[in-house]
Amino acid sequence: MIIRIFGHDFHYECENLCRVFYPNEKINISRDSEGEDEKTVVTRLEGEKASVDVSISGETRHYETETSPDSAELDIAKMIFHSLSDITGYTPPWGVLTGVRPSKLMRKLISLYGEDGARRYFTDSLLVTGEKTDLAYRVAKAERGIIDKSRPDSFSLYIAIPFCPSRCSYCSFVSHSITNANARRLVPEYVRKLCEEIELTGEIAAENGLRLESIYFGGGTPGVLEASQLDTLQCAIERSFDLSSLREYTVEIGRPDTVTPEKLGVLKLHNTGRISINPQTFNQKTLDAVGRKHTVGKALEAYRLAKSYGFDCINMDLIAGLPGEKEEDFINSLDTAVMLMPENITVHSLALKRSSTLNYEGAQVDTGNEAKKMLDYAYEKLTTSDYMPYYMYRQSKCVGNLENVGWCRSGTEGLYNIYMMEECHTVLGAGAGAVTKLCEPGGANVERIFNYKYPYEYISGFDVLKDRKQAVTDFYSRKGVK
Repeated sequence: MIIRIFGHDFHYECENLCRVFYPNEKINISRDSEGEDEKTVVTRLEGEKASVDVSISGETRHYETETSPDSAELDIAKMIFHSLSDITGYTPPWGVLTGVRPSKLMRKLISLYGEDGARRYFTDSLLVTGEKTDLAYRVAKAERGIIDKSRPDSFSLYIAIPFCPSRCSYCSFVSHSITNANARRLVPEYVRKLCEEIELTGEIAAENGLRLESIYFGGGTPGVLEASQLDTLQCAIERSFDLSSLREYTVEIGRPDTVTPEKLGVLKLHNTGRISINPQTFNQKTLDAVGRKHTVGKALEAYRLAKSYGFDCINMDLIAGLPGEKEEDFINSLDTAVMLMPENITVHSLALKRSSTLNYEGAQVDTGNEAKKMLDYAYEKLTTSDYMPYYMYRQSKCVGNLENVGWCRSGTEGLYNIYMMEECHTVLGAGAGAVTKLCEPGGANVERIFNYKYPYEYISGFDVLKDRKQAVTDFYSRKGVK
């Protein structure tokens, strides 16, 4: 596909919107009339007139409108949307909205125009369906109550465990399968270095007068660690941080086949209040196809074992749009999860990431009609089963340009998920692939410190990583929180 740009610089939004309709196409941006393609989108801005001409495999559409400097980008996006919706027969439910955080935009619009005005802007100006507008509104309201409790000196701690029992075909995270002997040998040294970084991070947090609100172990699959290694890391946290202000402690165990009584006992000993056990699907054929090494029975067993250890806040992840699954397959998975009654259920939409096995094997992103049915069912089923949506985000190359939503029973919201996704307070990251996000108190500025991605780089470059942490103190010295 070629997108021709004349008289404006809105190429980023034009490309993102075209990718919603043609997620598997290579899209080229051109500022002249050279070159041909069976799919061509021509956008022009000439003074107060904007126009879009679309030619797709012999079908053509033309739109034009009067515009202004403030509305030209949105006007061009809406004309592209109408053209491609007409040609493809698919009307994306999020309209022209391609951003990662719809609920963040909803909160901003509510502050500007009030609740009714914000909802009208979503439906009338952004062409978002009433159902998705309602979802964004509900999430924004839930987030607001959590965000308001965050203080200028608040922060969360993220601990990265970049190892897994195996690599799922849809995964793009920087994680290593411990079935690989080289990766397995790295784990003990990785844990030692991670303890060092935890201690250093604790010193920096104390020096800057920061207040720890939540802890999150993510991955990868933190459950691949031995019980003794989990104990070592959690002891390092207790030595290094003041936990008196801690409101949430989460360990994303991940794969059901990594759950053992010994690990659950360690997590309980260290007052871990929230865990994630993630089946992704309750259909065995799909689990086998995507490279998950656990069975449906093991997922059920792991959940019940965790409940027997007294964990009263458990999250379970499901994915809509997994390869080969139909609506009835997803319905089976969701109904099974609801039957178990975990406190949180997170429903993801499949995203075809560049570094995933699915992408390497030439898989194509679905148009989204089937996945949309799955999410529509999830909304109705979870809403009528006493769950509420409390956080949401979207990803590029996501099936149907759809969303990921965290659902919870009242009072069991995952605080870290909101803090991290909405960038409302600082997150200090430790471990390979972790990103520290330094959020300006009361402002929109976010600065990032990147750790080395891979465990072997993290170990060999640890001294450089320690030097980078000085940027935390520099940031807070400038912002006057210290």
